Amino acid sequence: MWADLSPVGRDDDSGGYRRYAWTAADTDCRAWFRAQAESRGLIYEVDRNGNQWAWQGDPLAGDAVVTGSHLDSVPDGGAFDGPLGVVSSFAALDELRRRGAEFTKPVAVTNFGDEEGARFGLACVGSRLAAGRLTAAEAHELRDADGVSLPRAMEAAGCDPSAIGPDPERLARIGAFVELHVEQGRALDVSGDPVGIASAIWPHGRWRFDFHGEANHAGTTRLEDRRDPMLTYAETVVAARREARLAGALATFAKIAVEPNGVNAIPSLVRGWLDSRAADQETLDRVIAGIEQAAHESATRWGIDLRIARESFTPVVEFEHALRDELAKLLGGGIPVLGTGAGHDAGILSASVPTAMLFVRNPTGISHSPAEYAAEDDCVAGVIALADVLEGLACT
Repeated sequence: MWADLSPVGRDDDSGGYRRYAWTAADTDCRAWFRAQAESRGLIYEVDRNGNQWAWQGDPLAGDAVVTGSHLDSVPDGGAFDGPLGVVSSFAALDELRRRGAEFTKPVAVTNFGDEEGARFGLACVGSRLAAGRLTAAEAHELRDADGVSLPRAMEAAGCDPSAIGPDPERLARIGAFVELHVEQGRALDVSGDPVGIASAIWPHGRWRFDFHGEANHAGTTRLEDRRDPMLTYAETVVAARREARLAGALATFAKIAVEPNGVNAIPSLVRGWLDSRAADQETLDRVIAGIEQAAHESATRWGIDLRIARESFTPVVEFEHALRDELAKLLGGGIPVLGTGAGHDAGILSASVPTAMLFVRNPTGISHSPAEYAAEDDCVAGVIALADVLEGLACT
């Protein structure tokens, strides 16, 4: 499975993946998922939001145990973020069949669409729609960099967008959702454990900062006469690092758009996107307030018009303690429990469905990069752990 999926959407120059939602690479990933489902005799379906499902047992029976993740990527992302969870889910189902496990509940493997948000700027679109965290009207307003709307992109990829929206009936049939994911840090490497259990997802969000200045000639305009928004942007980036460091949080400006974007032109507009995360809401609020204050002070100093908009936000997610404790029991105890600053579909679904997560060791701690890695032995340990969990939750 891993070998078949590995070449899809990989860029030859960077070595990273460009599997953006509803593009050709994403369509190939979806075809791979369907082939895996059908080769196992599973019931395959696509829900109203384009999420894929592969069912062992009756999809309508209720109290289902669902596992899976996503197949899309960030720009030049790694091979493991998302796909490891989907591949491991199919492999865990194979392991249960090898054991001769008798299923007392339906089990499903799922691929949630557009988890990374690389194309339309909003993460976890498929699961947000299903859980009612994103309305159909809001989804219709999403546009990519070329102005293509989400419904239009879905339709071009052969998926009917007419019914997108909340899917409470489907979620009501799920008794538990367990997502396996490569760890996006080094906690397991430090502890020496191949597999861990998630405790919570930090609150996190994305903010857009628009710095409006005045375009002018870079070679003739006196420094004293300039309204250069790049200065305010740069000072805000430094402030973000300072505020995050002082608070023990995280803040990153990693995406930028410049107009008119000429080497010899002072910009008229610099637009930067901030990603920030913290262990608790109070800390995150303090970091964002400090960054915004610094941005406003710099804008005043350099004569820049500043507009700030929060584009997405996810509050702290405490995974259901009873399910988390059940996972620890099924895995024999002694499994490390760790928090994460990364968002996941499991976090979005947690308000509607009991959810839990398993992490597989990442010795580099690197993620969202071609250097992302997990050793084969650890991946196998993750599959066995997931199979043990599914057996305990869905089999006699």
